[in-house]
Amino acid sequence: MVTVSAFAQDVPSTWFLPNQEVSVANLPVLTAPSAEPSAVLATALETILPDRDVCCGKDSGLEDAVLSAPSSLKELGAKLQGRHVLGDGLSIVVRTWYFPKSSLDPNLTITTLMNQQPMLLKWNSHIYVLYGATYDETRSYNGGGQFVIHKLWLLDPRYSDRRRETELNATDDWTKIQGILALSVVRK
Repeated sequence: MVTVSAFAQDVPSTWFLPNQEVSVANLPVLTAPSAEPSAVLATALETILPDRDVCCGKDSGLEDAVLSAPSSLKELGAKLQGRHVLGDGLSIVVRTWYFPKSSLDPNLTITTLMNQQPMLLKWNSHIYVLYGATYDETRSYNGGGQFVIHKLWLLDPRYSDRRRETELNATDDWTKIQGILALSVVRK
C-alpha cells in the first residue's frame, strides 16, 4: 500500500501588481515654433504621427485639418476622421477615438500606451502628448484586468528644456482634463 500526500495550494483569484510603468518608445523630439495653439497642436500631432507626408507641414494629408484651428480635441477628431489625400496623390484613412473627461477609461488608456500609441491630451487648456503612465494593475485568474492610473507622463511641445517632460499626478486636478484623442493612420 502506498500513501500519497497532496497539499492543497491556494491559487489566488487575483494578482495585484503595483507601480507598473508603460511608455511609448522613440518619439521624435519636436518643439513648436511658437506658443500659438495651432503651432502647439501641429507639433503635438507631428510627434505622434512622425511622417511628414501625413502631418502636418505644407502639402501633408492633414495640413487643412490642423490649419482650420479646431477649438477642441473632439472637433479635431471629427476633422481628422476619414480619408485624406497626400501631396503625391495617394491617400490615407484616419480613425480617431475621442474620450471626454466624463468617459476617461484607465483600461483603454493603458492598453493604447501598451500598443505603443501616444495620444493627445488637453489639460488645463493646453495640448500635451500623452506618452506613458504609472499605474497599478489587478489581474484576475480568468485573464481580466483592471488598471488604476497614478501618473500620466506628458510631453509639452511648447518647450525644449526641462519643462518639456511633465506629469499629471495624484496631487494635480484631474477634473481639468478636457479630453483625450487617440488616432491611427492607414495608407491606402
